[in-house]
Amino acid sequence: MWQKRSAVSNFDIKTSAGLIIVSATLLVMMTNVAVQPAQAQTFTVLHTFTGPDGAGPQAHLTLDSAGNLYGTASEGGGGNEGGTAFKLSRKNGGWVFALLYSFQDLYNAAAPNAVVLGPDGSLYGSSRSGGGFLDGTVFRLTPPATICAAVSCPWVQDVIHRFLGHSDGCTPKDIVFDTSGNILGATSDALCNTQTGTVYELTPSGGGWTKSLLYTFPGNDGAIPNSALVIDSAGNIYGTTEFTSGSGGTYFDFGTVYQLAPSGSGWIHTTLYSFTNMTGGAFPQGVILDPTGNLFGVTPVGGSNNTGTAFELTPGSGGWTFNAFFNFTGLARCGPGAPLTMDSQGNLYGVTQCDGHFGDGTVFKLTATVGGGWIYSDLHDFDDGPDGGYPAGAVVLDANGNIYGTASRGGNNSACDGGCGVVWEITQ
Repeated sequence: MWQKRSAVSNFDIKTSAGLIIVSATLLVMMTNVAVQPAQAQTFTVLHTFTGPDGAGPQAHLTLDSAGNLYGTASEGGGGNEGGTAFKLSRKNGGWVFALLYSFQDLYNAAAPNAVVLGPDGSLYGSSRSGGGFLDGTVFRLTPPATICAAVSCPWVQDVIHRFLGHSDGCTPKDIVFDTSGNILGATSDALCNTQTGTVYELTPSGGGWTKSLLYTFPGNDGAIPNSALVIDSAGNIYGTTEFTSGSGGTYFDFGTVYQLAPSGSGWIHTTLYSFTNMTGGAFPQGVILDPTGNLFGVTPVGGSNNTGTAFELTPGSGGWTFNAFFNFTGLARCGPGAPLTMDSQGNLYGVTQCDGHFGDGTVFKLTATVGGGWIYSDLHDFDDGPDGGYPAGAVVLDANGNIYGTASRGGNNSACDGGCGVVWEITQ
C-alpha cells in the first residue's frame, strides 16, 4: 500500500527567542475586505491518481498550444516511487491520461518539480532529489523515437545537471527558460548546510549544457530562495527568499523579494522588499509580473488576520513601493502558498492549502475594483474527498478562462494514506 506523506508534514516549524516561525515551503490561504459569493462555475476532476501512475501532485501544470496539460506527481510510480510525469489530452469531450515517465532511478532524478515546454518541444524540469548525491537534478523528457500505438508510451529522460551540494547548490526549485533558450533556476540549499541559496543558469553548448552560478546569497540579503524565477523584457530576474537573513546558520525575519540585474561584470543583487514584521505578511511565495512591470505576490501568514496577504511592488524613480493590498481571513497560517496567476483582465487567481469551509484548501479569485479595492471570490472549497484536498501548486488558465490545477491529497483511491491526489478543472 502506498504511504503518501501528509501535506501537513510540509510545514517546517522553527522557533527563535520564543517566537514560532512557520516556514512557508508549502503553506496557503483564504478571504478579506470584500467577499463575493462563488460565481457560477463547474468543478470537474480530470484524473484521480492511484499510486502506480503517481501520488501527491504538488507542482503547477503546463498548458501547450493545443490545450494539452503536462504535470508531475512528486511520489508514486514504479521502482523507487520517485514520482511521475504525465499528460492529459482532450478527446471526445473528455480527457485521456498518459503516463509519460516514472522516476525510479535515484541516480537520475526523484521528487520532480513542475515541467515546462522547452524551445525544442521537449519537457524540462528539476527534481528535489536524485542525481547520485540526492541533491537534485535538472532533466529533459523527450518522446520515444518510434511511433507508439499505446495510450501511455514511456518518454526518454536525460539529466542535464546533477547538483553536488555545497557551492553547486541543492534542492532546486522550478525552472524557467529565457528568450535565448537558457534555463534559469534557484536552489534552496536548505539541506546543504553550508550555503543559503543560489541562482544559476544552464546554457546549451556543444550538444550539452554549461552551468554558471549567477548569484550566491551571502545570508544578509536573503536566505533560502523558495520559488521559480520570473524574467522581464530587460533580462532582469525576480524571485523571493523564505528568510531575510541567514548568516551564521541562524535564520530570522520573514523573507525578501529580490532583483538580479545583468551588468558587464556579472549580476547586481537588489533587495526590493524585506518582510521584517508580520504587518505586510511573511514568507512570500514567489512573484509574477504584470504587463507594465509591477510585481504581485502572496504570503501564507501575517497581515491583519495572520492568514496571509496579497501584495504589489511598483517600480518608480525612487525605488519600489510595497503595498499589501489584501488581507486574507480564515484559518490562521493557512493563507496562499503558491504564486498567483493573472488573466488578461488583471484578475488574480490562487489556491490555499488548508483553508476553506472544510479546512482542506480553496481556489480563489481576486478582482480589482474601480476604487482601487479588491473583491475576493471563493471558486471552490476542497473537502479532501473525491474532489481532492491540499492544493499546493499555482493554477493555469486556458484561452477560454478555464482554470486547471492539482490537489496533493484526496481522490477516490484508498491506495494512498489520505488519498493520492487529483488533477482538476474549473470552467467559468
